[in-house]
Amino acid sequence: MDRTSSRSAWGVRVSFIQLPESVVPCRNLVGGEWQVPHGAPLLDVRSPYTGTVIGRVPLTPAAGVAQAVEAARPAAALWRSTPLRERTQHLLRFRQLLERDLDRLANLAASEAGKTVAEGRAGLLKGMEVCDFALSLQNLDTGGHMEVSRGVTCELRREPLGIVAGITPFNFPAMVPMWMFPIAVTLGNAFILKPSEKVPLTATALGELMCEAGFPPGVFSVVHGGKEAVDALVAHPDVQAIAFVGSSAVARHLYAEGCKRGKRVLALGSAKNHVIVVPDADPELTPQSVVDSFTGCAGQRCMAASVLLAVGDVEPLLKEIIRRAERLAPGPGMGALIDRGAVDRLETAIARAEAEGAKVVLDGRGKRPSGEVWVGGNWLGPTVIDGVRPEMEAAKRELFGPVLSIIRVPTLSAALELENASPYGNAASIFTTNGAVAQAVVEGVRAGMVGVNVGVPVPREPFSFGGTGDSRFGHGDITGPSSLDFWTQLKKVTRKWSARTDGSWMS
Repeated sequence: MDRTSSRSAWGVRVSFIQLPESVVPCRNLVGGEWQVPHGAPLLDVRSPYTGTVIGRVPLTPAAGVAQAVEAARPAAALWRSTPLRERTQHLLRFRQLLERDLDRLANLAASEAGKTVAEGRAGLLKGMEVCDFALSLQNLDTGGHMEVSRGVTCELRREPLGIVAGITPFNFPAMVPMWMFPIAVTLGNAFILKPSEKVPLTATALGELMCEAGFPPGVFSVVHGGKEAVDALVAHPDVQAIAFVGSSAVARHLYAEGCKRGKRVLALGSAKNHVIVVPDADPELTPQSVVDSFTGCAGQRCMAASVLLAVGDVEPLLKEIIRRAERLAPGPGMGALIDRGAVDRLETAIARAEAEGAKVVLDGRGKRPSGEVWVGGNWLGPTVIDGVRPEMEAAKRELFGPVLSIIRVPTLSAALELENASPYGNAASIFTTNGAVAQAVVEGVRAGMVGVNVGVPVPREPFSFGGTGDSRFGHGDITGPSSLDFWTQLKKVTRKWSARTDGSWMS
């Protein structure tokens, strides 16, 4: 065991992306040491771009999870007593290291998640915004103190929970973990990260930087693995809170299991986001925004536009959306899907929509970059399906790929009715130049995040991220001010030192 994880030399540039030049051995970070858990099988990590093995990750058994929790216990006790201002100094150093290694980390995230390098960089920059918010807590989150009556004071103290954990998905290897741990550790918790076993390289790199930034051993841990590791974290009595991002089915299960054990759980799930386009929408802004929304990250994000609700006659806008999407080249213009199973699932969904009577007006099946190196990758070009009906799978289920379903509706009221009929409530957008129309949508949709002429309405910090309905299980948001109450406990202290005769009933 040692304090540094094995790094591959960096890197080999293949056209528009830089891949690790050798297989990266991922290990767990436990008590400040990098180690392979005893008895853990190793899983190959393949790049979505080429299908080649770029890493190996251990599937940690329950005993390995218990070891990480045990190592975090003394660290949590010492870290909670460290003044907030001192905790932020380590986070500031971590942020500086992120800037130093931004290009390497962006390529690493792209290599294992299928993103473009620009998308990998954007995810890191968004994570750095959360670091900035956490760094601001030393000046903003100072608790409260007031003399409530003569001789009586009340004080509000924010105290950490202890050991907490984050379970994160494949699609944002850096950003989603950084929605969680910068805030959690700054507030005084010891944090255990369980990344997706499909994208362990970026999580390992983040762990290396947390060590280099000087965080005490055990304050930040990385535990790789699959379902057994997740179940062990949820079941462990010393883990006080669980944050999760993934599918609604898993989110609902983890929320129920965690709450049953008395834990705090905030689990963000799936989405089926609607983009409403009306005839007066800006003809330049709208098409590009819609294309960017449904093709960005190859459609593998919970904020992607999934359904376009075409209100009235918007044919010129639809034709321009299709024209611009058709020009987008898989590879440099749009990344790859995470694995072959995702390709098969999406191609099956497209074929089912056709069988149900919809028309594929832009078909991305069979599209890939030219060159033998990309033959083993997981490719699907931008796909647009018109004539979708509300009862179809393409209208209701999250497909999680670069597929846009078009539903024709006669009025704005009909569009709002369809949006609000969805069990999900992550995001909705309206494209219009009419302020009254925009306001009607802002007030009328129940989604947690709403865009006006914005295709991906992710709030910038300190405005928080979180949906409603089956897109979120638990209370509050994962970032921003409301996240503070999730990671901490409020302690209220009332003091009186002597009896008073000149005050109120409380004195």
